[in-house]
Amino acid sequence: MRASLGMLQVGSRAALHWRPHGVSKASSFKARQCLAQCVAARWETGATSPNGVGKSLEGGVYVNSYYDSGNIEIEDMGDASDIKLRIHPDPFCETDNCSHAMWFNFRMTNVAGKALKLHFSNAGQCSFPAAWQGYQACASYDLEHWFRVPTQYNTDSGVLTIEHTPECDAVQYAYFAPYTYNRHRQLIARTQAKPGVKLLMIGETLDGHDLNLLQLGTPGPGKPNVWIIARQHPGEPMAEWFADGLLERLTNKHDAVARHLLRDACMYVMPNVNPDGTWRGHLRTNAAGVNLNRAWAKPCKEDSPEVFHLLRVMDEKGVDMLVDVHGDEELPYCFIAGAEGIPGWSERMKGLQDAFCTAYKRSSPDFQTKFGYGADPPGEANMTICSNQVRLAWCFGFGDGACAEFFTHWG
Repeated sequence: MRASLGMLQVGSRAALHWRPHGVSKASSFKARQCLAQCVAARWETGATSPNGVGKSLEGGVYVNSYYDSGNIEIEDMGDASDIKLRIHPDPFCETDNCSHAMWFNFRMTNVAGKALKLHFSNAGQCSFPAAWQGYQACASYDLEHWFRVPTQYNTDSGVLTIEHTPECDAVQYAYFAPYTYNRHRQLIARTQAKPGVKLLMIGETLDGHDLNLLQLGTPGPGKPNVWIIARQHPGEPMAEWFADGLLERLTNKHDAVARHLLRDACMYVMPNVNPDGTWRGHLRTNAAGVNLNRAWAKPCKEDSPEVFHLLRVMDEKGVDMLVDVHGDEELPYCFIAGAEGIPGWSERMKGLQDAFCTAYKRSSPDFQTKFGYGADPPGEANMTICSNQVRLAWCFGFGDGACAEFFTHWG
């Protein structure tokens, strides 16, 4: 199973380092040599390739997405001022009946002072084409400071166009400021080194990445267990930026609110539930093409180990409150999606959810309750979704805890 999963994405970055069980190091090395020779041949001929490594014959402009969280396909680079690209889709997702696409992230070099015009030919066929209206792509020279660049979407042709004249030799373009897997590893490393933090390695993904859960505070009698998870969908990096800021404040010894919170509760934070999708440059799925936020009813180790292991540890620790952090492509607001449609929704649950929203609005002017998804009708909640399934599984047995999806805006 794992051998086939490793090659689901043609030209996947995973092919450079991933070695299936039972394959010798010598065979793996030969495969990498062959891949390197193929890539070198493409550079020499100036050819384009579907995995996002190519160069323009006019002016030597290079495009590359062959790295952590990268995604782009190259159709035509004959003219640097008229480059045609495609967003590479996720593996086919059975629950959503489609191959999702929206996320892109690539680097261009030898571009200083050149008037670039980049056309994304399949933008109209992406997962949320309405989100392109008014959208402005992100760009960065140093991968730390990001800014928006002029972007237009033609509804008739379904083509998204970026027009930009870079000031530096190299520039990165992305759907949103990326939170790469390497940055995630740095976040885990520096956070687990702080006082009062415990790192729990709860399992591994299909690609062999660690599933990292951070425990802040000490569990004890009468102390609620609060869970905050983020980035089930890898193309929503703002969810992990949210987790980054949250962890920074919770571990600040000079923050009185954080100290009192960790005195009274135990926090479990999982900043990235889907590291495989993050590393591969996916929008919504893991390495097997599973939308993890549709796998909570019956997760399995074979195709959704991320949810399987997370639920296992939740069962061990108990859940009194859950916040599942996402980002929405079309709604530029901070809001929550509650669990009103689950069986047994009660006035007490509604009161807890309303109290959470009131407290959040009081502490953050960015949060609001006017815009959002709206409530599911009674009994019609999708029980494969995390917040609905966790609410049903735990909250009736452990005192009607609060569970919700929190959506942070795209900035």
